[in-house]
This record gives sequence, structure tokens and C-alpha cells, in this order.
Amino acid sequence: MNAPYIHKLLTGKVKQIGNPNATDRLNKPWESGMFKKEVAGNCWLSKTGLNNDEVADTKNHGGPEKAVFAYPTGHYHYWQKKLATDEIDIGAMGENLALKDADEFSICIGDTFEIGDAVIQVAQPRQPCWKPARRFRIMDLALQIQNSGRTGWYFRVLKEGYISSGNSLTLIERSYPQWTIAACNEVMHVYKDDLRQADALASCSLLAPNWKRTLQKRLRGQNSSVEKRVYGPNKED
Repeated sequence: MNAPYIHKLLTGKVKQIGNPNATDRLNKPWESGMFKKEVAGNCWLSKTGLNNDEVADTKNHGGPEKAVFAYPTGHYHYWQKKLATDEIDIGAMGENLALKDADEFSICIGDTFEIGDAVIQVAQPRQPCWKPARRFRIMDLALQIQNSGRTGWYFRVLKEGYISSGNSLTLIERSYPQWTIAACNEVMHVYKDDLRQADALASCSLLAPNWKRTLQKRLRGQNSSVEKRVYGPNKED
């Protein structure tokens, strides 16, 4: 199999959208950093993300465990066909790395890659929020992304450096081949009653702390609803 590579490198500033006088909740004001544009040439990658990239919701996005969001380019054909639109294309999910030759079945928690001058490590799958739904005016889009398994994933940065479009991701370590992104998504969203698997995944040392906390709560019998995350202010309480 070919090594994954960056088809497009993308960054974006926080943007305010919407009409303060709107009555439709999907038209009301909101802000997001998910509107990304392609970067030409080298871009500095720090422990907290790419230069000139921003997130609006710093509580739930960004930071060292979500420094870089990657999404496979091959998924866009699926979304275009399923949703009957060509508006959802590369960058639509707010990704920083639009990757070729990688997907949720070939990428594992803890996978460590050299990329350009940097070294990055897979930290967690993405759990989509309500903002893609607002952007494309599809109320249950976050839930569709989650249920499809086509979520993408986040990297932490082990070594800062310059990266650019075209850079290959050279695998230098794979500690948990059993914990593909697809397998993690199944534990979190599909087989919620399988506490043995939840315990095993929570014990993965390179899994992001917020995923561990969610799984540990489940083991204590404290299951949380996804409603707020996937619908947010798009839907009335």
C-alpha cells in the first residue's frame, strides 16, 4: 500500500456567519474556524496546530490533543452521492490535512509519522459537532458523519516543523495495530454495551485523555447523550 500523503494543506481563521434577524435556527449567527483555504508552500506546525489556523470553540476544539485534523479525500465522493450535492468537497469538514491513501481502517491510535520536518502521532477519532450541519443546512449531518464511520481523526505533534502539500506520511511506529480509527468509532458509537472493549480501549496509553474519560464514565454506568454535540443550537430543546 502506498504511503499516505497530503493532497491539500488547509488553514482558516474564525469566521462569523448568519443573520441576527433570522427566525430559522440554521440561519442564526454562529462562528467557526472550519472554513479552510489551501496553503501554498511550507507552513509551520507547532504543538497546538498550524500557523494561521484558528478554532472558535477552544473548549471542544484545538489544543495539543487536537492539533491537526485529518480527513480522507476519498470520502467526499461518498458524501456527494449520499447527499446529492457537489458543495461538499475537500475542506468541507474543516480538515487541515486532506489525505490521500489513508482512511479509518488503515490508521491506528498512536501511529507516529514523519511528515516534512515534523513528527505527528494519531491521538483520537473526530467526534463531529453541529457545525457541519449548520454550514450545509442538513440538520442531522453530524449524526450521519458519526454513524458512517467516516469521521477523520486528530494528530498530536511530537516534533514541530514545516510541512506542505505533497508531503508523505512516513510511518515510524505503530504501537496499537488493533485500535484502528474504525475500531475506536465502533466501541464509542456502535457497541456501547460492550464494556470489555470499552475497558480495553480506555487502557490504550496513547488514546487522547478526553476519550479515556468518556469511556471510563461508561464503565461506571454514566452514559452521556450525544444530542448536545450533534445538534447544538440547530435544534430546539
